[in-house]
Amino acid sequence: MAGSAHAYVRGNTLEFYEWLRGKAAPKSIPEGPPIWICGDCHIGNLGPVADLKGNVEIQIRDLDQTVIGNPAHDLLRLGLSLAMAARSSDLPGITTALMIEVMLGGYLQGLSGRKPKVETARIAPVQNVMRSALKRKWRHLAEERIEDVTPQIPLGAKFWPLTKKERAGLATLFENKEERRLIEVLSQGRADAPLKVLDAAYWVKGCSSLGRVRYAVLIGIGKKQARTYGLIDLKEATEAAAPRAKGADMPKDNAERVVTGARYLSPFLGERMVPALLGGRAVVVRELRPQDLKFEFAGLTQEEAILTARLLAGVVGKAHGRQMKWGTRAAWSRALQARHSRNLDAPSWLWNGVVDLVASHEASYLRHCRQFALDEARTARRKAKAKPK
Repeated sequence: MAGSAHAYVRGNTLEFYEWLRGKAAPKSIPEGPPIWICGDCHIGNLGPVADLKGNVEIQIRDLDQTVIGNPAHDLLRLGLSLAMAARSSDLPGITTALMIEVMLGGYLQGLSGRKPKVETARIAPVQNVMRSALKRKWRHLAEERIEDVTPQIPLGAKFWPLTKKERAGLATLFENKEERRLIEVLSQGRADAPLKVLDAAYWVKGCSSLGRVRYAVLIGIGKKQARTYGLIDLKEATEAAAPRAKGADMPKDNAERVVTGARYLSPFLGERMVPALLGGRAVVVRELRPQDLKFEFAGLTQEEAILTARLLAGVVGKAHGRQMKWGTRAAWSRALQARHSRNLDAPSWLWNGVVDLVASHEASYLRHCRQFALDEARTARRKAKAKPK
């Protein structure tokens, strides 16, 4: 998180939620229809996603914070993320202003279900990742995630060994015939195909995994002669911190909440996820696919940054719009367009909200870096004292 201001924003979602609940948030934020929202809609959580048949689309990639809430919150979170990405690319403030201005047009385009006006070929970072995604096979995923195509997970800094109890629990979960939905998803529809856990390890990942149970599981599908492999991400689902709509009827089980939200917002991903229980904990079981990649928006030109803002806002608009009936979409679209200021194409609530969020996160980032530097210095002094003379 100390690596860059943009990384800090990605890893510090709670500050955004505190801002939404506090006095600093503009009272003019529109109250949209209660639908499933991402809840943590930063640009790192959008990217190419594959369905079970190998089709690839840009969709939302992470649904840990999904709730039934106000769709305007996703726009604000995305706007903040875009602004910080522009800062990390050393782009001037005018680029951020232009990005925020085009967001609404992209969002409304996606909300309507119409084809986006922005072609990915015009954005080099997006085009490169999409081309790569379409060409990738199992070996690419294996080499990237577990360093080799052999059916073994290498232990080290990223992967830690399991206890006997953990290993037995995972084996039971994946080989239990009662988990028919899980077996069917992981065996790509071949419900009768035998499923076997070949290896597993505790997976040390990003900020969203801190303090949670998370495992990487390598499975074999089918008999040895015709066996294929799958890599599974198994992650504990905890209570969402994102603000939810009053009276929202959501699953009480957090894993079911995440999977339900995924099926509404990101169908390609949602069909590869199932909720489960492991050792009394609610977990989300997700099959990783070679085509699932992340965009790295560093070194963008001004034109690419503006086009990226419109494209990603359109992805979010499409995810929201598919949940609304025609009349609801039309009413929400009118409400958003009615809130423009005279001097900006962007609605004042969106522009003012992003400006305030950038300012507060910049200050918090510097405080975080100072604390990080102090902690590093203390650790170095302790190590120096501990060295034998």
